[in-house]
Order: sequence, then C-alpha cells, then structure tokens
Amino acid sequence: MNQTKAKIKVAVLYGGRSGEHEVSLQSAASVVKHLDAEQFEIVPVGIDKEGRWHLNDIKQIANEGALKALPLKTKSSELLPSPTNISNQTVKNVQQQNAQHKLFDVAFPVMHGTLCEDGTLQGLLELADVPYVGAGVLASAVAMDKDVSKRLISGAGIKTSPFTTIKRGAWDTNPDRCLQWITREFDYPVFVKPANTGSSVGIQKVKRAEDLAAAINEAFLYDTKILIEKALNVRELELSVLENPNYGKPPLVSVAGEVAPNHEFYSYEAKYLDEKGANLLIPAPIPAATMQAAQAMAAQVFELLECEGMARIDLFMDKATGELYFNEANTLPGFTSISMYPKLWEASGLAYPQLLSRLVELAIARHQRKQNLKRDWALPAVANSVD
Repeated sequence: MNQTKAKIKVAVLYGGRSGEHEVSLQSAASVVKHLDAEQFEIVPVGIDKEGRWHLNDIKQIANEGALKALPLKTKSSELLPSPTNISNQTVKNVQQQNAQHKLFDVAFPVMHGTLCEDGTLQGLLELADVPYVGAGVLASAVAMDKDVSKRLISGAGIKTSPFTTIKRGAWDTNPDRCLQWITREFDYPVFVKPANTGSSVGIQKVKRAEDLAAAINEAFLYDTKILIEKALNVRELELSVLENPNYGKPPLVSVAGEVAPNHEFYSYEAKYLDEKGANLLIPAPIPAATMQAAQAMAAQVFELLECEGMARIDLFMDKATGELYFNEANTLPGFTSISMYPKLWEASGLAYPQLLSRLVELAIARHQRKQNLKRDWALPAVANSVD
C-alpha cells in the first residue's frame, strides 16, 4: 500500500514592523502563488505594524483570486503568541502548538527592512530552533548595515563608492561641523542614505550644498546612522546568488541584470509605485569578460559576508572605464512579480517554483547540520591524586 508523502508545512512570514511592510505583502503574494502545492502546505503568518503575529487562512486568501498583495487579515485571523513577550518557548509555541500537531515545519520570511532582515527575526527563529529560509543572524545584520558591509568588502580589496557616515548624536551636537566636513570631502552630487534600510527607503540624491541638511534630516527619520556617498557615473548591475545544494561548494550565481531607471535614480517610487520606473535588462548588455567578473565578485561578496541561502548582490559599473564597484547586498531580496532576484534565476535556467523549493530545502539542510552540533560541554573527570 503506497503512503502519500506528507507535505512540508511552510510558514510564509510577511508584513513586519518596517517601512517596507507594503512591499512585503507584494512579495508574499508572489511566493504563495509559486510555492509548489504538491510539496508544500502554506501557512500564512502575517506580522502587523505593531508586531503582533496573525495566523491567516490560506483557503480564505485563495478564494479572493489573483492578488497583487497578500492581505494581512487582523480581524478574522487567529492572534498567535507574540514574540515581543519573549521567553525561550514563545516562538516554539507558535511553531508547535502542542506536541502532536506542528503548525509549520519551516519558516519562509518574505519580509524586508529593519526588524525583518537585519538579524533580529533570524535570531528569534534561532532561539526557537526553527528552520528558516535565508541568511543567518550574522550575515543578515552585516549586509543590512551599508556602512559595516562596505568596510568589510573594502578590506578584502573590492572597490566601493567613496563614502562617510554620520551618527545622530554627532549631527544633533554640531550639524555645522558635519556639513563642513562633507563639503570638504565630497563634490556634488552625493547620495544620502539611512544605513539600515532597503528598497531605497529614505534615500535622496543631493545636487546642491543648500539641500544637504534637509536630506540628512530626512534620512535620520529612518535610522540613527546615515551614509553620505559620492554619486558615480555608473550603470547598476544586480546578480542573484544561491547557496550551493552541495554543501561546501562555491555558491551559484545568475547572469547579471541591469537596472536602467527612468527616474533620477532607482528610488522607492521607481521600484514599486511607477510601473515604468525602470527598465530591467536581463541579461545585462555588457561584455562577456565583464559578466564573468561581475559573477565572480558577487560570489566573493556572498562568501565574505558569510551569506547562506540567498542574496542579491548589487554592483556598479563605471560607464567610462567598465570598472566594477560593490554597492550593497540584500539577504531577503524582493520576490514580487517584477523583482530581479527570481527573474535573474529564471533567465539562468531555474524557474520560480524550483527556486522556492530549493530555498526551503537549503533551510532544512542547514537546520539539520546545526542539530548535529554539540550543545553542551563538561570538564573531563580528574583522577584523584595520591600524595
């Protein structure tokens, strides 16, 4: 008698307490649509802007037809134990409500920005001993911080755009000194960026010194540390990187794509609000040697930042010289219908459903490896000495 293999229960975590909450709803809708229904049972877990976790009904969502954004139904959903009331059992109780019935087997965070992909959620899942898709705590935190990631990458000999950082305390104490320093060190235009946001939230391109203070104040609304970065004359390249299913082997890298924005730069509006905000060229129209160099750099960055699972590595290519620069790494990249990460893999021969299945498999395999680690240590027994 043939036994049907039980489906893997995948908790799609979406929403979150970040400025990219709405983007996450779009990514989650796309992931839910493309997860293989033959392999996986989908458990939608929405996190609202107050940090409360809601168990939504996938059947109810499916009945609403094609969705651009996965709804977070707070009124009709079951409110789960909140991880804000943290204990060593809190999230485990979310995962496993009783010993006989697991709510889910693996978590698939489809969340972007602070408190989502910066290592905080990953740390919570680690404490709860829950398998999860994507990078671990260290890589998530480092990649999210544009300052720290650029310093690590520069230390390895990879070029980045010239930049400096300002912390909120220094700005509040002496803004004139900060402005003088920036004017002395940089020519305009410059980009002003919160250090720990994604999706271009809070980023502004400043062309005149008189506009700099306002841009800095705007960026400090989103973070307590910001970057001032020289605006180079470059083309924007993006590459999708995937952990090798053969553990220990080099990561897999897609073809490079080019983002050609129709706005001043690839802003939040260009990415998500304007359907014609940018042209996505896949593969990027660049020389073969440049393509190979970009793929090698993306793989190197992935490993330097200790990434696991997946990451989208964003590079700059100087329009005059063709030289490559590291821009940033995204450990939970967008998964909307127009997002580059899945599109680049589709262009490289890995279809969206297979990509999602691979990510879940990688998460489970990593968790199993960690289960084999020794968690306790005892001093060796000391024999009684004889005088």
